[in-house]
Parts: sequence; structure tokens; C-alpha cells
Amino acid sequence: MIKASDVKELREKTGAGMLDCKKALEATSGDMEKAIDWLREKGISKAAKKESRIAAEGLCQIKYEGNKAVIVEVNSETDFVAKNEEFTTFVDYLTDIILNNDLKTNEDVLNFEDGGEKISDKVIALTSKIGEKISFRRFAVVEKNDGEVFGSYKHMGGKIGALVVVNGTSEEVAKDVAMHVAAMNPTALNRNEVPAEDVERESHVIKEQVMAEGKPAEIAEKMVVGRLNKFYKEICLEEQAFIKDDKKTVADYVKDNGGSIVSMTRFAVGEGIEKKEEDFASEVMSQIQNS
Repeated sequence: MIKASDVKELREKTGAGMLDCKKALEATSGDMEKAIDWLREKGISKAAKKESRIAAEGLCQIKYEGNKAVIVEVNSETDFVAKNEEFTTFVDYLTDIILNNDLKTNEDVLNFEDGGEKISDKVIALTSKIGEKISFRRFAVVEKNDGEVFGSYKHMGGKIGALVVVNGTSEEVAKDVAMHVAAMNPTALNRNEVPAEDVERESHVIKEQVMAEGKPAEIAEKMVVGRLNKFYKEICLEEQAFIKDDKKTVADYVKDNGGSIVSMTRFAVGEGIEKKEEDFASEVMSQIQNS
């Protein structure tokens, strides 16, 4: 009988999934070294070596059903793999899993079992099969009321994904708003959502700029208010000039169509991940010299 402690040890040594480790130990009568070789022969343990690599490419996917929607980001190392059918199929599959189950955190998703195998193990298996690191990065679940509608938009085949909820208007209007969110990258829905520390920092910077221009402190204080309004217009969705008609704000566009904006969510693949600068020519030469 294979002990759980042995399965755990093999997993730690190879990075392979629990199910694969159990199979390897069963196939080798519990011999740890032979089990490692078994996994290597199957190409499964290769996934562990890729864990330190940077995966900053990939796809966003958005799906909704009824009053529930999800937006998901899954990363790969290269844009080439992000277009791979096996990768895109997995992203679709993962999005469906989240949409159809009550999962709150990344840990919930990775520990979820489907067909007797955890999602985390499926990620490792796909990493091994495709040949580069695959990483489930993040997701958001968005819910709406019956009188509200979802709007979504994916740019560049899923490099940027935007999901919005609007009230009292059409899906077409909601999609227009989502398209705007994808293009203009607002960081807040309205002024109330802008963190106080961001406002304080911006106010300080503006005041220092104005005083550096030679304005006295009391004048600088008044000018801060005006320039803060410009700051809000740049980052708040409701106050941004609408991309399809810059003579009106996004809030005005929605209002003119009988509605209001409830929420927005925007993912851009790889944002915040420090990408490794690759010298392709040097990498190829290195491989030739080492072959």
C-alpha cells in the first residue's frame, strides 16, 4: 500500500501532481528513485523546473450566466503558447469551473477536484505537456440584480478583458462601456472609489509643483482643487470622456440611454508582473553552443 507521506515526498521532489505521484509509486512498487525516473520518462516532473520562470503572457476570459459572471486570467511564458488550442481550451474549462461552482479564492480553485484530480494538478500536467510554465493568476466573480445587465469586451483576443454591470439600460450600452474600460483603463468607478491615500499623494505633488512655479501657498491650495478635478477626470470611469463621443462623459452617455454604471472590472494580462527581457538571438546561440 502506498503511503500518503511517500506521495507527498515525491511531489515535493518533482513538482508533479498528487495523482501522478501516486501512479508513479504504484507503478514502481513504492521505490522512490524509480518513481522519480518514471515521472521523468513521462515528462511530468519537467513542470517543476519551470516554476521559477516568469509567465507574463496569456489570456483573459469572461463568461456569464444568469446573474453571475466571472473574469479570469491565466498566464503562459510566451504569446505563442497563449494561442495554443490546448491552452485556450484549458482557460475556457477553468472559467466554466469557476462560473459553475462557489469558489472564493485562488486556493479554492486550485484545490477543487474535477474527475478525481485537483485543478492544481491539471495546471502542472498542462505545464509539462506544453513545455512552458502555465500559471492561474487571478479571477473575479461579479454578480448583478435582475434589473441590471452585464457588458463585456476582450481586446486583442483576450490580452485585456473588461466586465461591467449597468442598470436600467441595454446590453449594447453595457458593451460600449466595457469597450471604453478596456481602452482607457480607469482605475476607479467614481471619486468615492479613489483611495484617500492616492488623493493625498496627488494633492501633495500638485501643491509642490504649483509652489515650484513661484505661486504662494494660499494660491497653491486653490489651484490644487482645480488640478485634482483634472486628476479625477483622468482616472474615474464616470468622468472620463467617452471614447465614441468625447463631448460627453461615460456617465452622461449611460444616463442618456436611461441607465447608470454599477461596477467595473478590468484585467490586463501580465500587468504588475516584471517581465524578463529576452535576447532571442543570444538564447539561440547559447542552445547551439550547448548542443
